[in-house]
Amino acid sequence: MPAPEHFRPALLVVDVQEDFCPPNGSLAVPGAREILPIINELLELPFLLKIATKDHHPPDHVSFASNHPGAAPFTSTCTITNPANPAEAYETRLWPVHCVAGTPGNALAPELAAARLDAVVEKGTDPRVEMYSAFAAPLRDPPLASAVSDLADRLRAADVTDVFVVGLAGDYCVRSTAADSAALGWRTYIVEEAVRSVGGAPAWAETVAEMERLGVKIVHGDGEELGWVRASRADPQS
Repeated sequence: MPAPEHFRPALLVVDVQEDFCPPNGSLAVPGAREILPIINELLELPFLLKIATKDHHPPDHVSFASNHPGAAPFTSTCTITNPANPAEAYETRLWPVHCVAGTPGNALAPELAAARLDAVVEKGTDPRVEMYSAFAAPLRDPPLASAVSDLADRLRAADVTDVFVVGLAGDYCVRSTAADSAALGWRTYIVEEAVRSVGGAPAWAETVAEMERLGVKIVHGDGEELGWVRASRADPQS
């Protein structure tokens, strides 16, 4: 199948940070460093825009179990309420302290070819809410301005039509970012080889099923969709 007539692809590299990578990350995703060579190869392709995202939490972030007396990471949850609308709330899992601004764990993995990136978008900066998606927190009625990034604006300004998502973790931030991308109107793909999940293969299988229901396509490095990128010039006339 040929590429869409109007094809302007972007690559989103989600949360490839030291705290999400073995062996020393406080919230290390199994196999996370294995995807770095694959991501670096993708960063060599002529994507119109290449953006990394980072969790960029304050020390008092609501997702840290240590900020909730008696809570334990991975097993405890908390309820997050929209500060502008007490009727809107959601339950979220609590985690170890991770990706705190100014700490080594917040840094992008040193193996990542960061010089090929056009921008880095920070998320999770508001201590009151969880923000898995690189676009916005799940509070939408109304949206919380401090938990909405400029990612959508960057993609629209570049007239991006297709968004390819890779990174960590497949069952959380990659999942939520891809879901929001599709909901906002971009043709959206997750490159399966360039993703690892907190919950391993079972969690990824559930994510794949959900993504397909939401219109996100799971693709592969040797698939036709990345072939379109390789064949594109990704210039203003594309």
